[in-house]
Amino acid sequence: MLQITNLSKTYPNGVQALKDVTLNISNGMFGLLGPNGAGKSTLMRTIATLQDADSGTIMFGDIDVSKQKQELRKVLGYLPQEFGVYPKVSAEEMLHYIARLKGIANDKERKELVKALLEQVNLYNHRSKSLGGYSGGMKQRFGIAQALIGNPKLIIVDEPTAGLDPAERLRFNNLLSEIGENIVVILSTHIVDDVSELCKDMAIIAGGKVVQRGNPEELVQGLENKVWSKRVGKDEVSHYQSEYKLILAKLSGGSMKVYINNDTDPGDGFKPEHATLEDIYFSNIS
Repeated sequence: MLQITNLSKTYPNGVQALKDVTLNISNGMFGLLGPNGAGKSTLMRTIATLQDADSGTIMFGDIDVSKQKQELRKVLGYLPQEFGVYPKVSAEEMLHYIARLKGIANDKERKELVKALLEQVNLYNHRSKSLGGYSGGMKQRFGIAQALIGNPKLIIVDEPTAGLDPAERLRFNNLLSEIGENIVVILSTHIVDDVSELCKDMAIIAGGKVVQRGNPEELVQGLENKVWSKRVGKDEVSHYQSEYKLILAKLSGGSMKVYINNDTDPGDGFKPEHATLEDIYFSNIS
């Protein structure tokens, strides 16, 4: 169990990135959803002991993260948003190097581990290829392989599928699903579909605050029969924004389509829509 209690962080430039964040996260895939600049990366870096909070606590089991950073690092796997690689080094060589850094000194044990990890992330046939020649998806899968060294109990992945093509995104998400059955995996992202497909528990963070928390399916069910849409002119959007609880307005089929949250049929030409996690997301960040 990861317990985050009343966590706050303000940077020297005055930006308050986290505002009294409290979350309890159990084993399995946990989605942290929010727009860029919402505080997701600040929270992930703080959990990963890369920076300190101004106030609040983080406990992982009986480990006090702020006071026992090295103990947390022993059980942590981390794939940051910006993940650099040595372009001229092969995946196999790099994993051996990282494994040695993590204390796996026995050559035979390390060789077996590296082979198993490369097979798990479907990179074994590319093990001798320089990392600089990897595609974006291959680099992300390599990132997961290095994060798995040492049998971590907590894995953090920050915006892992941003920029991946649909096929690579699917491969990566399937890999995350396999990993996240018996340990805590935190998926921090702004991609709603990733959370919808992978996570049984989630939170939405906006402006440094947790603004929604729960099971994605249950959250969507709570909004069912309350979402309505209508095609309008671009110059009419502000009117509907002032008259209704606007979820979002987007260009669709050459015209603007507005989506609103209303408990009953609003009339006025609106049509019912099935609720989605995207509706939950935009309802909380707008």
